[in-house]
Amino acid sequence: MSIITISNLTKVYNETSIPVYALNGIDLSFDEGEFAAIVGPSGSGKTTLLNILGGLDVPTGGEIHIAGTNMGSLKPRQRTRFRLNNIGFVFQSYNLIPVLTAQENIEFIMQLQGKPKTQRADRARSLLSEVGIPDRGASRPGQLSGGQQQRVAVARALASRPRFVLADEPTANLDSKSTENLLDIMEKLNEEENVTFIFSTHDVRVMKKARRIITIEDGKVLKDERV
Repeated sequence: MSIITISNLTKVYNETSIPVYALNGIDLSFDEGEFAAIVGPSGSGKTTLLNILGGLDVPTGGEIHIAGTNMGSLKPRQRTRFRLNNIGFVFQSYNLIPVLTAQENIEFIMQLQGKPKTQRADRARSLLSEVGIPDRGASRPGQLSGGQQQRVAVARALASRPRFVLADEPTANLDSKSTENLLDIMEKLNEEENVTFIFSTHDVRVMKKARRIITIEDGKVLKDERV
């Protein structure tokens, strides 16, 4: 069952006299439980596509439906609320709040959702165990390694029980061992809990784990392969 449907999606930047098409007529759909990688050279449009999927940016044209909702019909505040309750994000720069502990970072999105304190704490502790760092809940980001910070970022992305998780170059700042561990965790969550992951990546290690590879170049889909 498709949770995301994209039809004739375009994104045009008019900062110069010549329009630049970051996306140019994208048609795609994603089913629940996918483990998909969007790949392509720098400037191909993959991060723009991920940002539009996540409601962080709006398209110039075309339509995107997520879980039956037409994203183009939402006002900015509605889009923020929808994003909060349906979409998880993992960024290459981690984007953790430095003054909060790992557990508090994970709880933060649930606090925005209005979840009770006990429920937030229980969910955060459970997720810290799932990503393999049950003993680091009291540590602040600056006390964690890059791999540990990215595990916290994955746990935070899952905290709200989103329909899917978008991961933008999540392994870019990690060494080989941390990358392997992180991908194993995400693959396990995908297989055991049916969490949908969509990656934007240059990393061959991510591509090897992905079960679908979508190649984008010059804002267009060149290939869409299931592996």
